[in-house]
This record gives sequence, C-alpha cells and structure tokens, in this order.
Amino acid sequence: MIDPSRLSESEIANLRADTPGTGHVLHFNNAGAALPPKAVVDAQVRHIRRESEIGGYEAKDEAEGQLQHTYRAIATMLDCETDEIALMQNATRAWDMAFYGFPFEADDRILISRSAYASNYIAALQIAEQSGATIDVIPSTESGSVDVEGLEAMMDERVAMIALTHVPTNGGLVNPAAEVGAVARRWEVPYLLDACQSAGQMPLDVNHIGCTMLSATGRKYLRGPRGTGFLYVDDAWIERITPPLLDLHAATWTGPDSYEIRPDATRFETFETYVGGMVGLGVAVQYALDLGLEVIYTRLQELSSSLRRRLSEVDGVTVHDAGVERCGITTFSSEQLDAETIKAQLRARDVNVSVSSSPSTLLDATARNLPTLVRASVHYYNTYDEIDAFIDHLHAILRDRS
Repeated sequence: MIDPSRLSESEIANLRADTPGTGHVLHFNNAGAALPPKAVVDAQVRHIRRESEIGGYEAKDEAEGQLQHTYRAIATMLDCETDEIALMQNATRAWDMAFYGFPFEADDRILISRSAYASNYIAALQIAEQSGATIDVIPSTESGSVDVEGLEAMMDERVAMIALTHVPTNGGLVNPAAEVGAVARRWEVPYLLDACQSAGQMPLDVNHIGCTMLSATGRKYLRGPRGTGFLYVDDAWIERITPPLLDLHAATWTGPDSYEIRPDATRFETFETYVGGMVGLGVAVQYALDLGLEVIYTRLQELSSSLRRRLSEVDGVTVHDAGVERCGITTFSSEQLDAETIKAQLRARDVNVSVSSSPSTLLDATARNLPTLVRASVHYYNTYDEIDAFIDHLHAILRDRS
C-alpha cells in the first residue's frame, strides 16, 4: 500500500525534473535560498516580459487576479483571512513593521528567545535604547529549545511582547511555538513569531500556534522569489499596531492635516513592490500546498536525520544541532578545516552550503560555545544519493587537508 504521507520515488523524480537546478548543483543551501520550480520562474518571467510590453503599472493592473491569489494562498497556508496578510519585501521588513509598530514604554519587558536571529535582537536593542523597555531572554532547556515553564515563570503585567524564532538559523531546532502561544494567550500578550525558516518546511496554522503576528520569507523553504515575504497580523490586533512607516498605499491623505490608515493588514505594505515576485510567491505557496506541508515535513525529517547520522560518522566532524524536534537544517564543524574553507571547497565541487557565524545568533552561540558552523539544509527534492555524494565530497576535502 502506498503511504500518502511520503513521496514516492516517481514523485521525487518529477519534482527534480521540475527543478532545473538539481541538474547543475547539489543544493544543500535551502535555508538560504531554495531552488525554485519552473512554475515560479515562469510566473516571474511572464510578468517581467509583460511589463516590457505594456508598462509596469498596466502589467500590475493586469496581474491583480494573480496577486489576489497570492493573498489567498498564504491565508490558506496559515488558516487565516486574506485581510490579515501583508505582502512584504522580505521577512526582516515584515518582522520590523510589526515590532516597531508597538508603543513600548519604559516599564515594558520584551521577552525574546535565546536563539533569536541577529536582525530581530538588534531591533529589540534599538527599541530598548529609545523607549527604556528592557529585554529579558527566555531560558532554554537542556535540549536547546525555549523553556515554556521558564517563560511562564517570567510572565507579569509588565510583559509587552513575546518574540520567538520558530526555527533558528544555526541548527535543526524547532521551538515549541504553540506552547509559547498558549502562554501568550493566557496573559493576553502579543506574540511575534519569526517563521522565516519554518514557512514551507512544516504546517503553520496560526490558530493552533496562537501567535498574534508571524513574519516569513519567500526565498527559503517556500521556494519562492528573492525579494518577497509576508506578514500575518491577527485582525483583532491590526488597528492596535501603528506601522512605523506609511505611504500613499498604507494610508490615505484625507486633508491638509489628516490621514487615514488602511484598516486591514495592507497598512504594513508599501506602494512600490516587486510585483513579478509577488505573483511568483503565490505560485510557490500554492506549489507547497498542492504537495502538502505534512508530506514535505516528513520528507525533510527523514533526509536531515540521515544527513546528521552520516555526518556524525565522519572523523573530526561534530554535529551541533539542538532540540527534541528537528527539521531540515543541519549544522556541523570540523577539527581539520574551518567552515568558510569547507564551504568554498564544496562550492568548487558544485555543492552548495552556507555558514552560520556567531554574530547571527550571538546569545545561543555564546551559551553553547559554538564555532562558525557549516550549515547544510536539505529540501524534499534532495535525495539519499545526494547525501552519499555530499559525504564523499566532505571526506575527500578533509582527506586532502590531512
């Protein structure tokens, strides 16, 4: 009997045929930017070509139905309403538009996870400087995930926000987002979830998670275009958040001394945007929905578990992934070579990985005494044969060093 929760060999072959990049590189940098499927590239190219034929504004008007599909596809993925979705240039700007929209005050406390991404923590530092609010780091368990009991013990009437990185950039950890959401709901505190690395990897039901806001990108596990992202804001909170930046799209100039901000999540958008990319983003999200996010997550867990096991068998290599629940991201270091050298030598062999340096997750890297890491992130179109090839390449690189 065929297991519907798993991709068959023929389905994987079809997915690879639909991903031209798999014929050119061994791509283990999906947490950086995944290889897009043909349909996403074709959607962008068609729109750009149409801009050249009839004009940018006119092409955008013509694509209005496709743009509305993008909102609907994201809303379906998150199980929310379309008016709770804003299309953004990237995940960082999406996160910023929500975070900076809150009127933090001197007695406020911002609770943030130890594995917070640098861009998020820097924003919190700036707000703390400007407002006098304090930043308190949520403790982590021995496994590395956020300590929900520790979070509960930190809660009081001064907590103004909980900010959590769902999947950190520096390892396979998946934080317990829904358990954090339960705490936020009990205390009626806004909860901002950075889903940059989890969108496209796993199901993201905002009702189950309980987040007030969620930010994500298109280029990573959703396999969408660079220069795209989105922001979800619970409709009960939209009008309680004032966007830090407004333009003639986000607001209407109603008089010499007055303006009105849009009542829905598009208040966080700007007029000028990458229209072809936003069209492609909708295609990418629909592609993931059609395949099934549960199916995708099952495949990623199987591939990454195999990769971690194989890496742990390589002499001098240490796998640094944390967490009880893990995902498609694997990080490791080598006694023989530094991460940047390994990345460069793999790239010379047409193998793509990334590196994760301490400043990207300074608190967690310091707490765990992490070196700069090689980050190898798989996607569902990767194969076990590619894992074998990856390990062979790594062995050869380290052998040449010795």
